Amino acid sequence: MKTLALMTCALLLPLPTAAQQPQTNRFQLQRTETGIVRLDTETGAMTLCRDENGTLACRMQPDERAAYEQELDRLAKRVTALEERLSNIPPDTLPKALPSDAEVDRSLSIMEKFMRRFMAIVGEFANEREADKPQPNRT
Repeated sequence: MKTLALMTCALLLPLPTAAQQPQTNRFQLQRTETGIVRLDTETGAMTLCRDENGTLACRMQPDERAAYEQELDRLAKRVTALEERLSNIPPDTLPKALPSDAEVDRSLSIMEKFMRRFMAIVGEFANEREADKPQPNRT
């Protein structure tokens, strides 16, 4: 039930605008005598590229390759550690992928009850507003 409520709340929250718009102009290209230099404006990394049959081919420099390999190793170790932690958790304590039919029915019943009460309150306010209006003279 809590999971359904949290998911409902999460759906109602607006997404950050940064996640909705892809970053543009991250890379700047500059033609040189030997090819093209690609500058990553986010990290400052520069890569030498060549135009091969109309396709820009960029090759990692040795220092970039080392940093890339280090990051891959770090991520591989992290994945291994997470998998190990997950394997140590008893399966019956892990959350189910989907709620049971009974849980769904109970959640919908609670939501229906909430909506009925909410609409009753709205109706009361509408009736009060209607009662506050001057009535036409019918005599």
